[in-house]
Amino acid sequence: QVQLVESGGGLVQTGGSLRPSCAASGRTFSNYVVGWFRQAPGKEREFVASISRSGGGTSYADSVKGRSTISRDNAKNTVYLQMNTLKSEDTAVYYCAVASSGTYILRKHYQYDYWGQGTQVTVSS
Repeated sequence: QVQLVESGGGLVQTGGSLRPSCAASGRTFSNYVVGWFRQAPGKEREFVASISRSGGGTSYADSVKGRSTISRDNAKNTVYLQMNTLKSEDTAVYYCAVASSGTYILRKHYQYDYWGQGTQVTVSS
């Protein structure tokens, strides 16, 4: 089993930046693909970004491509999501998740095995 704890969310103005992080414990972190998802009130959970086990491959949703960067530090068992030029539509609870199988292009929530509790990101205009 893998335990995931997100942090680094918060309140930021439009155009600002945040860098949520996801700390893992339990099994060998480098064995897992890691993804970030988000869920806004009244909406379904949606894919944001994912990263391969080594960190060499990344995938992004069109809505954040060019504004966000996912990265990982396997020595620290941590994944980061650098988000820049934030918009009001980025407001959501952000979740990290890990998948034990598949490539790094995993965009469906059911492809992931373990989830964190989420961190709130609020972008105000």
